[in-house]
Amino acid sequence: MKAATAALAGLLMMNAGCTAIGEGEGWVRSDQLMVNECWSGPFDLEPNFFGTVPYRDTQQIRIQRGRDLHEVSDGVAIQVHGVTGIREQQLGVPLDVGLAPELWQDINPTSTPGEEPQVNLALYLQFSCHSQNSVLYATGGTIVFTELFSGDPNETSGADKLTEATFDVDVGDPRDAEPGSTDIPADKVSRLTGFMRFHFVRGQPSQPFP
Repeated sequence: MKAATAALAGLLMMNAGCTAIGEGEGWVRSDQLMVNECWSGPFDLEPNFFGTVPYRDTQQIRIQRGRDLHEVSDGVAIQVHGVTGIREQQLGVPLDVGLAPELWQDINPTSTPGEEPQVNLALYLQFSCHSQNSVLYATGGTIVFTELFSGDPNETSGADKLTEATFDVDVGDPRDAEPGSTDIPADKVSRLTGFMRFHFVRGQPSQPFP
């Protein structure tokens, strides 16, 4: 598995701590979500689990409905690169969201992806669409962090444990892209918007998800 794929795959559930596990607030919605042979219409994730795992200068965030393993859950996985720079210079600034070039080429080998985006995002519907391919990747759009956890697992400041962000992205299946390109047909692309606000809670990691 290539590095970018592994990075997105490495998100872990948090476990234990003085604050309730996964506590936070937020929403993830689409006016018209398109998933082949599974979903066509309005979508509301109604998340009630929020967590993040820091690694060096990256963070892996999960917004999910329920606390079950990802294999049986619906949720959003977000990979953030350059946490220090975002906290120091880019809070309140729209950041590009897209699919890592390595993952583009893993899924669609004939594609010609551009540069590594600062943030990767994937919507997984393992509960709602368990019998179909149930992962849609953000291929464009932005996310704005107004607060971002420092990344220090021993952080004692409540303010520096806070993550707050909104996003507005296009999601789709890279396998639907035209041969040799990263252009997914418009009728197979969905707009996904969301908001999250939660504090980091340190605990023991559990089962990873893709």
